[in-house]
Amino acid sequence: MNKTFAYSLALAIAVAAPLIGYPVFLAKLLCFALFACAFNLLIGFTGLLSFGHAAFFGGAGYVVGNALKVWGWPVELSLAMGVVTGAALGLVMGGLAIRRQGIYFAMITLALAQMVFFIALRAGSFTGGEDGLQGVPRGSILGMFDLSNDLLLYFFVLALAVAAFALIVRTVHSPFGQVLIAIKENEPRAVSLGYDVDRYKLLAFVLSAALAGLAGGLKVLVQGFETLTDVHWTMSGLVVLMTLVGGMGTLAGPVLGALVIILLENKLGDWGLSLSSATGIAWFATIGEAVNMVVGLIFIICVLAFRRGIVGELLAWTRKKRVASAA
Repeated sequence: MNKTFAYSLALAIAVAAPLIGYPVFLAKLLCFALFACAFNLLIGFTGLLSFGHAAFFGGAGYVVGNALKVWGWPVELSLAMGVVTGAALGLVMGGLAIRRQGIYFAMITLALAQMVFFIALRAGSFTGGEDGLQGVPRGSILGMFDLSNDLLLYFFVLALAVAAFALIVRTVHSPFGQVLIAIKENEPRAVSLGYDVDRYKLLAFVLSAALAGLAGGLKVLVQGFETLTDVHWTMSGLVVLMTLVGGMGTLAGPVLGALVIILLENKLGDWGLSLSSATGIAWFATIGEAVNMVVGLIFIICVLAFRRGIVGELLAWTRKKRVASAA
């Protein structure tokens, strides 16, 4: 399938989605899809596994929430501040971790992200502590378009998500992106060719963190609150799962992975509670509450049977079919 046609079809589906789905929930899906794409830019195209992306996602969320609720900033400036916050955290964390590789890099990012989590836990005046930052207003765009309208909010989030995705696509296909892929495939060879590998990896880390910050800021705008969940290490694990399920190193994979995981988390719980109410059997409610168990089972199946992820396996099957038909 032609890539342009595929992107156009996906965009058309996204535009028509509010006809069959709740706009606020769809906007939340877009936020997590953007988060997964930002993470995939680092692991899928640079080969760096970060367990600290929750710090960028949640940290930017707190800043955007305070900018809207406490400081009274406009939406545009608040989201820009969220992007700057994510980039700044990425610069600090990346600068400390980037000279390490493999598990050491991952553990450093995890440790630094947990520091951000404990700061958020203690800084109650800024974050709301365990209660979270509640009642964040949506504001308006350019002072004219009120984002309290759910449909308008969805299309605003969609526009920013599409722009961010286009930036990722452009980055991957640029000379800079090709160097990142070369670093992932064979870092010693990239060094021997004269590339400043650490500088390229740090730039990729900062860009990924900035986009994760945008995703976190948009999520606060959509839901109207920010909690410690978004800066906890489990959020970093969740975005890893989204990327692996969808297809690491593919452009569309993280989007599909985010849709699958978020839909499961929300709809499976509703399904279990609905059956429990209808039948009076508490076991069904237990199924609804055990979403993490089901998601974990899906992760195990994907790792064992579909190691390329959903999109990766589809692309591999398409290539194999094309080669067979050519022979």
